Amino acid sequence: MPAVMECRNLRKTYDGKVEAVRGLNLEIQAGECFGLLGPNGAGKTTTIEILEGLLEPTSGKVSILGRSWKAHAREIREQIGISLQETRLSEKLTVRETIELFASFYTQPRLAEDVLEGFELKEKADAQVGELSGGLRQRLAVATALVGSPRLLFLDEPTTGLDPQSRRQLWEIIRVFQEGGGTVLLTTHYMDEAERLCNRLAIVDHGQIIAEGTPAGLIAKLGGHHVVEFALSVNSDADANWALLPSVDSVRRDDGRVCLSVREPHRTIPALLDKLEEQSGKLEHLTTRQASLEDVFVRLTGRHLREE
Repeated sequence: MPAVMECRNLRKTYDGKVEAVRGLNLEIQAGECFGLLGPNGAGKTTTIEILEGLLEPTSGKVSILGRSWKAHAREIREQIGISLQETRLSEKLTVRETIELFASFYTQPRLAEDVLEGFELKEKADAQVGELSGGLRQRLAVATALVGSPRLLFLDEPTTGLDPQSRRQLWEIIRVFQEGGGTVLLTTHYMDEAERLCNRLAIVDHGQIIAEGTPAGLIAKLGGHHVVEFALSVNSDADANWALLPSVDSVRRDDGRVCLSVREPHRTIPALLDKLEEQSGKLEHLTTRQASLEDVFVRLTGRHLREE
């Protein structure tokens, strides 16, 4: 099956010197929720803007729904929806008028009443946009992106600044769209959001993809499926000692704490306590938890990696 979205050897250089995107390759299949993650300045936003047709690449090939932006811009725009982190909507228009305005941009839009009901905006239909809370505004922004019945939805950090309830409401909207056969490209700074929503994801740093796969697959590549975190009253730089503990796959430091990726915490923790007793070390903090996408992200894009 051909990819819904594809780019090959994508590059973007500014002023002939600054390489924002450096030979990036990406392929997204129909029905996926695909996450694009990366620290600030990694080239993530530039990549998204190229895929959305807002920015010309310096070189490389981009295919959206089997078409190119140069030859089929109008056809592509009819079949995609875009919701930015801060979508600017007219403050004086009502919610219903806003949806009807965006619906008029498409040849086969959804009915405004259906959108209002599906996004639980019916009670606010006659309220002006300027009167809405942040959560309702963001829900309306996503509604305007979906009113044209797109096959492909771009969501750029859609839940930034939202309260937990508003975040979950948007998650459900994304799931319903995906269950209907839609494809989603999502950027987010919330690792738990990426872990919950994304079928696959890519981590971008310095203009290149440095890791790609399912959330579970990327976590598994850490080695251990658990993380043991601890802090001592006196910091020790002897990380090699911790690496020799049973069942430890890797060691990193994070904000003054030592983080061990381990396979069997029931073997690691007793050995850790024995080691501390031998060294007369005083334990100030100790926790154990499941490894998460956050651990993958920190390990791949964290301070130690950049320094190297």
